[in-house]
Amino acid sequence: MDIAAQSQHVSAGPLAAPEHRRRFPSWRVILREPFRAGTWRRVAYLVLALPVGLFCIPLALAGGPVGRIQLALAKRVLGEEFEVRERAGVLGGVHAVVSAPLNLVAAVVVFYCWFVVAINVGFPLRIDNDPTQSWGGPTLAGAWAVHALGGGVTFLFLAPWIAKGFTALQLRLARGFLGRDRGGLKPAALTAVAVVVICGLLSVPIIHQF
Repeated sequence: MDIAAQSQHVSAGPLAAPEHRRRFPSWRVILREPFRAGTWRRVAYLVLALPVGLFCIPLALAGGPVGRIQLALAKRVLGEEFEVRERAGVLGGVHAVVSAPLNLVAAVVVFYCWFVVAINVGFPLRIDNDPTQSWGGPTLAGAWAVHALGGGVTFLFLAPWIAKGFTALQLRLARGFLGRDRGGLKPAALTAVAVVVICGLLSVPIIHQF
């Protein structure tokens, strides 16, 4: 090994190591995430995936280009593009049916997260609020601070990562059913089932609060 190659090898090691060790995003990334355009593109995709997927179910029975429609949604909203496999029409119908429960759960969960942000940050605007009976009361300022920080800010920085997880799972299913990359399709499908079941169980106590 000559001197130049050796120096490059030595210098590259310490610099590359932190990148391999870093498994979690930095605090700067976390703070920026709710305000990035990519975050809101994911939210838009999660909202649109449900009606588009439901529309594709009867369209598949009529022989429509459901695979291309679902891939077009991912490309236009998320910028994700992959090659459509043969028989994408049939598989597009299967994908629309299989992913419908996940799409429903994703849309509801993401809506709920941003709803929690809105009602807690806007606590003084709620008609039913009574600071004397609320956490942080009896003053309005104390109740507002507790709700805004405990619920609003927490979900503000949590919601983008929930949306990112849902879109990653939905895209994995789309690549497996509609694209040529079938690797990881079975684990992704099992994960989707587990997510739907867990979110369904967690929704029971939340529904009882309303």
